[in-house]
Amino acid sequence: MDHNNILGTVLAGGKSQRFGEDKSQVKLDGKLLIDHILNEIINEFKEILIVSNNQINFKHSDKISMVSDLKKDQGPLGGVLSAMKWVKESNKDYKWISTFPVDTPFFKKEILQNFLSEINLEEGKLFFIKSNNTRHNIFGVWSIDLMDKLEEDLNNGERKVELWANSVGVKVIDMKFLNEDPFFNINSKEDLEKARKIKND
Repeated sequence: MDHNNILGTVLAGGKSQRFGEDKSQVKLDGKLLIDHILNEIINEFKEILIVSNNQINFKHSDKISMVSDLKKDQGPLGGVLSAMKWVKESNKDYKWISTFPVDTPFFKKEILQNFLSEINLEEGKLFFIKSNNTRHNIFGVWSIDLMDKLEEDLNNGERKVELWANSVGVKVIDMKFLNEDPFFNINSKEDLEKARKIKND
């Protein structure tokens, strides 16, 4: 898969309701949570787009842009659509977007590299990672061709990534990890403490 055809996209538009504050701005191991994922993906793409509805801090780079959700309260699917619209409106040449959540500090670029290398573009327009029997619906590669369908379904009230992906047909790339879960995500303050313990072990 040609990385030059893919826009790296970090979905940071969530309300962080369970966490109680914008978790992208929380520090873990001396770094903002959002910078953990940015550090892993920044050299894998020509450009990175952050979708966030807050004025947030993140590592400075000329490769990184930020945009707000087109419409609020549409969940991750709304963030995906916002990124696709940004590609079109900015006259970018990207054919795909690769999405990442803001709250997975143990994800490594090698996983991304393996994921992209396993994708056969002739098999579909949407690809997710699956590991240890869990499908990770935010770690995806989405064809820009899905934009009109996604916009229509969002306007009709669809909000669940799982259901929408199943309806359009998603291909899954299966990966196995024997040690720590690289997809561990931080939804609560307890999760943050757990991550700190893992980092310190």
